[in-house]
Amino acid sequence: MAEQIEKVLPGAEVRRLAERWLPHLGRGEADFACSPTGLWLALASVAAGARGDTAAELRALLGVAGEEAAAAVTEGSRALAGTDALAVATGVWSRLPVYRAFREALPDVGFGPMDPGAIDAWVDRATGGLVPRLPVQLTEEVQLVLVNALALKARWDVPFQASATRPKPFTDASGRQYEVATMHGPVQPGSAYDVTGTGGGEARVVELACASPGPGASAKVRFVLGAPGAEPAEVLPLAWAPVERRRRIDADTVRIALPKLSLRSTVEAVRHLQALGVRQAFQDSADFSALSPERLAVSQVVQETVVKVAEQGVEAAAATVVAMRYGSAYRPPEKIEIIEYDRPFGIVVLDGSGTVPLFTAWQAEAPAADG
Repeated sequence: MAEQIEKVLPGAEVRRLAERWLPHLGRGEADFACSPTGLWLALASVAAGARGDTAAELRALLGVAGEEAAAAVTEGSRALAGTDALAVATGVWSRLPVYRAFREALPDVGFGPMDPGAIDAWVDRATGGLVPRLPVQLTEEVQLVLVNALALKARWDVPFQASATRPKPFTDASGRQYEVATMHGPVQPGSAYDVTGTGGGEARVVELACASPGPGASAKVRFVLGAPGAEPAEVLPLAWAPVERRRRIDADTVRIALPKLSLRSTVEAVRHLQALGVRQAFQDSADFSALSPERLAVSQVVQETVVKVAEQGVEAAAATVVAMRYGSAYRPPEKIEIIEYDRPFGIVVLDGSGTVPLFTAWQAEAPAADG
């Protein structure tokens, strides 16, 4: 499964996008959640209709554009759907004509007329209710909207015992301390390790396995605890660092103390993408001439992401929206290690191969158990 996903979905490009995007999502004083995979799939879908300089800029960011982008979106989405409990869907709604060739190049994408109520209902269904509506307002200016939805609802292979959840201090990024509901439990052998980044940063990682009810691979959820004061852009990518940079924790038994949490955030990504070199797509002169006979430019790129962690499992969902407007011009004594997530830490949900970052999040403030 890992080789299949890497072959059809440019996992290295998704990771590269994540590593370039994360520094723009805020410093370590604030919580956030995002989906690098959701952003990549949404932008690559739009890039399938790009030409000229617009396509070149998107290709520089995503690794694909034009026909190869359409193929990567289609085959990659199908491969990701092989991860148990993960749903992947993309839809396009428009007020203007969309080329038949563009629609046929994306056979798994649904197309329909602009209908805000229907789009909200689709987003609600596609995310399992975690994102109940489109995170943008569809004004009359919006001529086309593309939405990618990812949703994961998975049970832990070994759930935490609710009776072991109890208040424990958590020190937030500003140094304030709070009592938060914290789960406690053992970690499977080999699922906890230290990792070193290419820049010399280090982190302690615990991977919790999700149950696999079907034939697909289960998602992998890694909790990443960096050095005190480390920024999320330094810490989160260590969740997908290669095996050769990992070191086994020298302990006979490893236990984890992990806060229950519920994170929800909305990210407006246009400024981020412009800073990463994608500028032509937002200008009146944008070239999406393989998408529609009308001149189009991107007006908004917005993503709403939810990540919830509790005793029984993990839920995560993201809706990524690309809105388009008219362009112009158009063990002997037993050694026990307790890994306590009692200060800011990262959460990364990967696909079944453990190589594609589906969701990332940073818990900087006192965790809320529901939201």
